[in-house]
Amino acid sequence: MTAAIPVVLSGVVEGPTDEAVLSRLVVEAGATLGSVSGKTGKNRLLQQLAGYNKAARFSPWVVLVDLDRDGECAPSCRVSWLPSPEPQMCFRIVVRAMEAWLLADRGQMAKFLSVSEVRIPSNPEEVNDPKRCLIDLARRSRKRQDMVPKLGSDRSVGPAYSQRLIQFAEGFWGPEVAARRSDSLRRCRQRLKELVEGQS
Repeated sequence: MTAAIPVVLSGVVEGPTDEAVLSRLVVEAGATLGSVSGKTGKNRLLQQLAGYNKAARFSPWVVLVDLDRDGECAPSCRVSWLPSPEPQMCFRIVVRAMEAWLLADRGQMAKFLSVSEVRIPSNPEEVNDPKRCLIDLARRSRKRQDMVPKLGSDRSVGPAYSQRLIQFAEGFWGPEVAARRSDSLRRCRQRLKELVEGQS
């Protein structure tokens, strides 16, 4: 009996934190994450989106991009940004930013930051600026001050912000739990599962 050939998905993300999240989701869906492109921000990703979509004619791809404040709803942006996705393209918009997906696992985020769970928003997709929300939570943390920008700094985040979020995504975050409070994450997990099953 021959072993099943693993499904390998190519990925595209805005940055390293998103790559850590994507890796968790792909493995959870029963596939392997191959090469990951992008990682140079949202504008560049959207500029190259048509090219990634063409590549999806020949092999499965998954693209994650933040909604931010570019629109009120993900479906209208999805039609605008990629009106005709290829069958092997999983193009998902994160509402409103990747931090919202991470905040959606309230229990684990509260433990990670050493703050009360009641301080974590119960509807993270309704938070206007999830990154700022996370920074404000970290300010209350006894353990995560390196996520907070230093007093007088012109930076929006602390020196270890991305490193800490990658650490959380890889070792603490529960996608299944988070999907109960994040509809865009729930839909992403479902589409990934369908994409992987379609390759079998």
